Amino acid sequence: MSAARPQLKLGAFLYPTGHHVAAWRHPEAQADAGSNIAHYIELAQLAEAAKFDLIFMADGVGTRGTDIEALSRTAVRYVAQFEPITLLSALAAVTKHIGFVATASTSYNEPYHIARKFASLDHISGGRAGWNLVTSSSEHEAHNFGRDEHYAHAERYERAEEFADVVRGLWDTWEEDAFLRDKESGIYFDPDKQHILNHKGKFFKVRGPLNVARAPQGQPVLVQAGSSEPGKELAARTAEVVFTAHQTIEDARGFYKDLKTRLAKYGRGREELKIMPGIFPVVGRTQAEAEAKFQEIQDLIHPVVGLSMLNGMTGGVDLSKYPLDGPIPDLPETNASKSRQKLLLDLARRENLTIRELYLRIAGARGHWQVVGTPSRIADEMEHWFTTGAADGFNVMPPHLPVGLRDFVELVLPELRRRGLFRTEYQGRTLRENLGLSTPRHPARVQTAAE
Repeated sequence: MSAARPQLKLGAFLYPTGHHVAAWRHPEAQADAGSNIAHYIELAQLAEAAKFDLIFMADGVGTRGTDIEALSRTAVRYVAQFEPITLLSALAAVTKHIGFVATASTSYNEPYHIARKFASLDHISGGRAGWNLVTSSSEHEAHNFGRDEHYAHAERYERAEEFADVVRGLWDTWEEDAFLRDKESGIYFDPDKQHILNHKGKFFKVRGPLNVARAPQGQPVLVQAGSSEPGKELAARTAEVVFTAHQTIEDARGFYKDLKTRLAKYGRGREELKIMPGIFPVVGRTQAEAEAKFQEIQDLIHPVVGLSMLNGMTGGVDLSKYPLDGPIPDLPETNASKSRQKLLLDLARRENLTIRELYLRIAGARGHWQVVGTPSRIADEMEHWFTTGAADGFNVMPPHLPVGLRDFVELVLPELRRRGLFRTEYQGRTLRENLGLSTPRHPARVQTAAE
């Protein structure tokens, strides 16, 4: 009997109205999505019926930007949307199988908060939680937390390394069977199966114990999204899933090989980390229909919004003083997202794009891979990336919601299934099981087994 063909891992990346910068203006978009729980319930149940591995929620603890004219014309810069842990806890109650990954920053949280919230989400969902560890890239977030400026790039990654270790240590407070809850003996938990962290480091001093029982998954799945050098090193040591952005298959393959190769020095196998680039699919039954759909939403971009978005993503430099139809100027290295700035500048140089052409090019996918085409063409491209060492799966970024997700589910997924590239049923009960990740045993159990 031949082995089953490897299958894609798929995330549904749900920005409120969709990923295109003008999504909220589309006639079929849910304009109030960021504050509409019924909208998210519809999307979660649609994604689960389609057997997606997970729903992914981005987040920022501050509105991106201070240009009020641009902000007043957009819905994608964290202007008005739910806090993700709160939202995903609600969605866990109306789903059974799909995983939930939420973004939470190590820059403007404390490790105890994060450990407690995600362990709670894992219990509420029955083992379906994941934490997307980010370091924050926005200066605007700093201003909401008593700081005049953002942490330096190197410092925030050093802080993130220690932060991740503290969170994982807190998740190991309790062994799997620590809570006896024996009414007859009066023993609620076994004191020998509680482990106090007593962490004292450069950035954090955390005693513990965590006041949430061990998570159903052992630990929630740890996800990471940085692609800078410190980001890749952090991912190689700690992450189990990496979301990343690439414009070309060559760049994606290089990143994939680099990151998978780094795992060995931390004693990890290649299968212990799933790499899932973002894909922004515009689907049409014909190529002409797909291109018409894309042009329809492109025509809704207000120039002020396009330029403001580009300003933020290239490092906060005000590009309005340069000719819109001129080339991107040389820019200083940013203290925000270094990998995203490099990706966009490389794209502009490689294709000789003007400022206007660059913001039009990234208005949908914001630097992620964009494919406009038929179901078979999109499936062809995804299969090529998957089978040639560029991806273990994809984080699907619908242009506008709910229609963009429905198009992908109804048109692309049947084609992927016909090729044996995507599941027809969930394999397991937890997010780890469906992603093909092992469940971590408590260190005390591992040591006992070794003895």
